Amino acid sequence: MARMKKLVALFVAVSALVAIVGAQSAQRYDLLIRNGRVFDGSGNPWFPADVAVQNGRIVAVGKLADAQAARVIDATGKYVSPGFIDIHSHADDGSGPRGGFRDPDPVRRSAPNLVSQGITTVVVNQDGRSVWPIADQRAQLEKNGIGPNAMLLVGHGTVRRRIMGDDVRRPARPDEVTKMRALVKQALQEGAVGLSAGLEYEPGRWSTTDEVVELARELPAFNGVYISHERSEGTDPMWYVPSQDGATPPPTLLDAVQETIDIGERTGARVVASHLKAKGEHYWGSSAAAVTLIQRARDRGVDVWADQYPYPTSGTDGSTVLIPAWATRPPGAGPNQPPTSRADLLKRVLGDPPSAKLVRSDIAHEIRRRGGAANITVYEYTDKSLYGKSLAEIARGWKLDPVEAAIRIQLEGIQTRNGGARMRGFSMSEIDMETIAKQPWVATSTDGGIAMPSDGPQTHARFYGSFTRKIRHYALERGTISLEHAIRAATSLPARIMDLTDRGYIREGAAADLVVFDLATIRDKATFFDPHQHSEGIEHVLINGVAVVDAGKLTQARPGKIVTR
Repeated sequence: MARMKKLVALFVAVSALVAIVGAQSAQRYDLLIRNGRVFDGSGNPWFPADVAVQNGRIVAVGKLADAQAARVIDATGKYVSPGFIDIHSHADDGSGPRGGFRDPDPVRRSAPNLVSQGITTVVVNQDGRSVWPIADQRAQLEKNGIGPNAMLLVGHGTVRRRIMGDDVRRPARPDEVTKMRALVKQALQEGAVGLSAGLEYEPGRWSTTDEVVELARELPAFNGVYISHERSEGTDPMWYVPSQDGATPPPTLLDAVQETIDIGERTGARVVASHLKAKGEHYWGSSAAAVTLIQRARDRGVDVWADQYPYPTSGTDGSTVLIPAWATRPPGAGPNQPPTSRADLLKRVLGDPPSAKLVRSDIAHEIRRRGGAANITVYEYTDKSLYGKSLAEIARGWKLDPVEAAIRIQLEGIQTRNGGARMRGFSMSEIDMETIAKQPWVATSTDGGIAMPSDGPQTHARFYGSFTRKIRHYALERGTISLEHAIRAATSLPARIMDLTDRGYIREGAAADLVVFDLATIRDKATFFDPHQHSEGIEHVLINGVAVVDAGKLTQARPGKIVTR
């Protein structure tokens, strides 16, 4: 009997100890998200689970009924996903220290418009522009603090200018390419995760494919990625004006996609056709051919991917000017001639029959390239009654064809503005948007930077709403893609493209980059008349375990890290 009492006492003591140890173990959680519907990022359907966070890491996923934590978020009826990863971001680049992660304003560096749509990691230094050296940019960002995590690219245009100076309007010589390649290697050693190119812009447009191939040969040894704003996104590049550049056939979207594939195939590097689109009403539907090119390349083993922002209007569409620059610029003058001369200069051109024929032809070409007269909208003009109307509506009201209406807008419009009005073209078709969005190798991106209301009305809505719009518009409303597809395109897919092994998924050991959202209310609110509106439905955003959005409110925290290889 005494022996039995001792055994019972021992059992009670051991049970109490186990309970104490269990309770102490549970107390170690910094944060517990309870009762969520968890999308793990893989593309699988959601499952009910709790998610525990400790020291900036996910430490447990599952039924954690007995767990305790310093803070508990009740996610009943809500969805939990990995933080969204933006692989084409302008949150920082080589354009200047202000406006991005190097801005002196800590609120701007917290990237409120990005984190409020669930973005927790961005890939910056896009379009061939980067700070030099990368080591300095990295040190500054680490010292001053940033909202989202950041991965840094080195810009092709930056290294090109460092070696060639202002003499960039030509192919590089072999010795110059060798020097550029050495700079790319240096940047990769300093923490860059890849090479970006802006082949439709200066100075990249003057490079050859062979030049870019030689620089990209440095990437495989560092597991680096090549991300390209390609040479063309429609029938011709944005710089192309038929009357001035018509002697040589311009590169098309398909030429540009094939070039990106060739760079990957010749070097073995992982390559990305960035913000894939098909611009111009006379080119709509051609996305199917671009998709076929990429799929065939993937089928034969090329490591090629793409990304897309979910809006049918581009960045340059926001500064649509239908009058060619040559028609409103004095011979030999630079772009900063007195703006009051534009209307008079255009009148002079129109008075010369051969020149008038050319200018009208160029205007017609630009109208097609910007989506057609029905898809070009006026946002600012001397006559406020025209705000929000399309060029087609205005032309009908004036009883003119669209070309003549564009001329009248310049002649009677805002004297300080090239083109006479602030206009935006919607140059893409939903047919192409949906074709691209459906592909399993297309990640979601913003092609946007940090924005605040003081930046003015020309800000693209994608700065505030890309990731929430992909979910609301293409998954929930149009049914183009599944919700699981939309979440994967924002999380594990970009993580795979960037070879991030500890982000993009909800699993034990991963960084605690997390989003809690309400499926009933998640949506983009930004419009092109009122772009500075944060997304709705994003209730909590954690970056490395730190709340940057808490109960729908921005915290302005800056817990982001520089992510390197």
